[in-house]
Amino acid sequence: MFHRLLIANRGEVATRIARACRDLGVEPVCVASTADLGAPWLEEMEEVVCVGEGPAGESYLRSDRVLQAALQTGCTALHPGWGFLAEDPRFAALCLQHGVTFVGPSPAVISRMGLKSPAKEAVRGVGLPVIPGSVGTLDDVDEAVRVASEIEYPIILKADAGGGGRGMRRCENEAELREAFPTAMAEALSAFGTGRLYLEKFLSGGRHIEVQILCDGFGNGIHLYERDCSVQRNHQKLIEESPSPVLSTDEREELGAQAVAAALKLGYVGAGTIEFLRSAEGELFFMEMNTRLQVEHPVSELVTGVDIVCEQLKIAANQTLSFTQADIELKGHAIECRINAEDPSKNFQPSPGTLEIFELARGEGPGNIRIDSHLRVGDTIPPYYDSLIAKVICHAETRERAVETAINSLQASRLDGVKSTIPLHLAVLLSREFLANDYDTSSIPGWNPDSPAPESAS
Repeated sequence: MFHRLLIANRGEVATRIARACRDLGVEPVCVASTADLGAPWLEEMEEVVCVGEGPAGESYLRSDRVLQAALQTGCTALHPGWGFLAEDPRFAALCLQHGVTFVGPSPAVISRMGLKSPAKEAVRGVGLPVIPGSVGTLDDVDEAVRVASEIEYPIILKADAGGGGRGMRRCENEAELREAFPTAMAEALSAFGTGRLYLEKFLSGGRHIEVQILCDGFGNGIHLYERDCSVQRNHQKLIEESPSPVLSTDEREELGAQAVAAALKLGYVGAGTIEFLRSAEGELFFMEMNTRLQVEHPVSELVTGVDIVCEQLKIAANQTLSFTQADIELKGHAIECRINAEDPSKNFQPSPGTLEIFELARGEGPGNIRIDSHLRVGDTIPPYYDSLIAKVICHAETRERAVETAINSLQASRLDGVKSTIPLHLAVLLSREFLANDYDTSSIPGWNPDSPAPESAS
């Protein structure tokens, strides 16, 4: 195992990785921007290296400074977390060139799976079904129109290097496609440095299902079952749960086995997530693969008892998996609510500021509550980064009891100084649609921004 590891990230994910390091006897070292220097969460680190000013482009995205921080502090491994440099194949290669182990798959695999169109072709080659659409990226709008006419409208344009809904446009007919194509291309170019687009058949009434996998460097792989991430806004996940309430036991087992088999054929090593869209008719289609740790990984940890981050570190240290698939038992149900510093009543406007009251209820029951956060009362949420305040993850014997636990926790929580998405989460959890499992990715169940939402104790 490594002696020292650099955490190339900040906030909640940095504290999560530091905790796993401590559990394995590894000293955690972290980078920080000037906006984060002095933040209490940095107290969990053995050493902190400032890598630049507040904006991420001047600090956390400076691969040269981040790597130099690892070298000067004697770190032999680096964990990128999520976001920032986590899926940058050039950065992964740079680490390896300088003798620093990158906690994640190889640069070649990151590159192959990072672009959506090559990823689709790769998984098609190993047997996973893909959504009908263009083969490769589109040369121009005329090719897009031709492909769309073959698979029939509606279609959705997507950025090849995209994520988070940027460069994405739904089109109902040729006129809309011709109008949307240059706009989507420009947005993709601005966000990702490439304007390459592809298109797929738009499947309405879908559910977002993702499978958590772990593969070591010795040809062994397991899955930790699936997560349902269908409660979204603009393709940003709000609530995740495991197991998915729309899959049968047989479907669950088959999907997990397919995901592991595909990952092993691709030469994948590390923790990763294969994401699928489940159509209204029950068909499952590959969407993309995330070659990193996911924000929502705690729900998989709670239903399987596997510490995913510790397993990541062991795999990176060239150890075999601690478990076989036969050891993995699905126990109960888990739900995660991402609490962000945003005002959902004002189109999710960011709400940076100081936490004057920060009391997230942990003992409400009937299930167990895990809260992952890097913040405490008096801390300031800077405007430069992700607005995540905390993740409230609830685990119980059944979905109903897990939902009840989440509702009880959020209703008893108190938060002031910034706006938060707690009212939104309560509206969803209390809604008929969510409780009856009667919803899809097209809307947020129970949420109407024009109507008063349930409030927490704050």
